[in-house]
Amino acid sequence: MKQSRRQFVRTLFVATQAAAVGAIFPRQLFAADAQAGGLNFLVFGDWGREGQKEQLDVAAQMGLAAKAISAKFVISVGDNFYEHGVKSADDPQWQTSFENIYTAPALQIPWHVVLGNHDYHGDVEAQIAYAKLNKRWTMPARYYTRTEKIDAQTTVEFFCLDTTPMKVSDDKVVSAILKNMPAPAAQVAWLEQALAASKAQWKIIVAHHPVYSGGEHGDTDYIIKNILPLLEKYGVQAYFNGHDHDLQHLQAGKVNLFCSGAGSKVRVSKSTEHTKFVKGSTPGFVTVALSAEKLDVRMLDALGQLLYTTSVPRHA
Repeated sequence: MKQSRRQFVRTLFVATQAAAVGAIFPRQLFAADAQAGGLNFLVFGDWGREGQKEQLDVAAQMGLAAKAISAKFVISVGDNFYEHGVKSADDPQWQTSFENIYTAPALQIPWHVVLGNHDYHGDVEAQIAYAKLNKRWTMPARYYTRTEKIDAQTTVEFFCLDTTPMKVSDDKVVSAILKNMPAPAAQVAWLEQALAASKAQWKIIVAHHPVYSGGEHGDTDYIIKNILPLLEKYGVQAYFNGHDHDLQHLQAGKVNLFCSGAGSKVRVSKSTEHTKFVKGSTPGFVTVALSAEKLDVRMLDALGQLLYTTSVPRHA
């Protein structure tokens, strides 16, 4: 489906405005040296709103940031399509919320995707099927792992989870989205087996629902009880999620928790006992520069302004 004239004009306007502030990226974003074995990527979630202004603003800045750091891929932490997911692999929203929005050349890279609760209101299998139609969209299963090389001696393994069944189980909700939903206990067992078998020096969780959060939805009890102990046991350094529509950095023991759910519509957030940084009511996204010894995280808003930066050492 082609963009409407209104969408085209809006996209052009946002791109023009983004170009005006794009010069800040080389100064504010630090990229890992790819030739020396670094890995640069973007993380964001809660985005698919058919060209809503905030979505377009974030998309424009993501394009600039991806170019500035030579991003290798994008990670989407779920709620890819509002309000009710997609109905099929040829649903019009693939064009109106994805293809026609993230058009920057630097964003024509693999998108590694997990599912959110709004995606479950549609056909989640359609999102898996779309990966066969578009090489940019990567989702081999509802939960999966993938490994990237950082340098000759160092790798990172991403453990991509499907946390909606955990939240539904946690809330004891009877809903239409329970249909064909994988059992949380089976996924927890799979995760522990995968973590125990991993030889990667860096272990990163990608999920939709948070562990702890100062956002509207707050903590996820099932994940705190069943997933967090595994992260601590197997030395996971970072957990990236969405669900709450904000930008957050929290810490649980040695595990750093990053919320990047400000891809379009945002909400107010607050600090908690685990909070190191929180920014609500501001659309934005995260850039990551991963090297052998550290993970550098930058949080940016929809104007390209740097809001927060932190480094996570490989060995806490």
